[in-house]
Amino acid sequence: MASIIVKVARSAALLGAVLVVLGAAARQTSLLDGMLIFFPKRELAGDPGDLGLAYEDVFFEAADGVRLHGWFVPGRGDNVLLWFHGNAGNIGHRLDNILMLHRLLGTGVFIFDYRGYRRSDGSPSEKGMYKDAEAAIAYLRSTPGFDSETQLIIFGRSLGSAVAVEMATRHDARGVILESPFTSIRAMAKLSNPLLSSVLPFGAVVRSRFDSLSKIGEVRSPVMVLHGDRDELIPIEVGRELYDAAGEPKRFYTIKGAAHNDTYVVGGEAYFNALAGFIDDPRGNHVTGK
Repeated sequence: MASIIVKVARSAALLGAVLVVLGAAARQTSLLDGMLIFFPKRELAGDPGDLGLAYEDVFFEAADGVRLHGWFVPGRGDNVLLWFHGNAGNIGHRLDNILMLHRLLGTGVFIFDYRGYRRSDGSPSEKGMYKDAEAAIAYLRSTPGFDSETQLIIFGRSLGSAVAVEMATRHDARGVILESPFTSIRAMAKLSNPLLSSVLPFGAVVRSRFDSLSKIGEVRSPVMVLHGDRDELIPIEVGRELYDAAGEPKRFYTIKGAAHNDTYVVGGEAYFNALAGFIDDPRGNHVTGK
């Protein structure tokens, strides 16, 4: 019996060692990041002109020379919402949302694809996304008359919320809007598959951290967090944890009945009113939700 136990223990130790080695190799190549985190699509789903919106095709470069593509949709006022989208698809899959933001809020919208998404060159990575985001902010700042501290609204949804938090630690803005955010990739891995995470530490196989929880306290701009109370991918409690770690001024808005990908549809007029209230008066203390 003792010999069997020893053999099982040795086999388990060997399996663990193999998994660690394979994980380290995958981490060095960012192989699993691409398989587990980033889901870009190259297919064209349309452009704002298809919906009757005036827009500008924008091409710009990140600091490492990667060529990026986005759209600038002018608004009725001076504010510009810089949109960091989620991990799947491309900017063409956000057209209906862009239309609603333009019609109901009147803000300008600058949305772009990260490297490796649609018409942007390169391959996605956490560090690469931060370079892309920096380049987008630099592009806006190069626009004559644009003042980022009074006109820039940093908006991140889902994975894009982590990019938004990182940028907000580096740049002051009129406001920071985080929709359906998470605390970190590692925390999400433990939440979605605790058994696998206990056997094979996520950090051993995935490079990306996207650790917003450790950063959000450094954000000096006003913060608004919005989260659906039926989010099947990122529970609302996760968004609340990130909100609790943020400094003042801040506000939290619950999108009642919304899952992960239908927030702006299910949220309806109340959702857009909450956004408008924050954009108009980001440092106000009025309650927009619970």
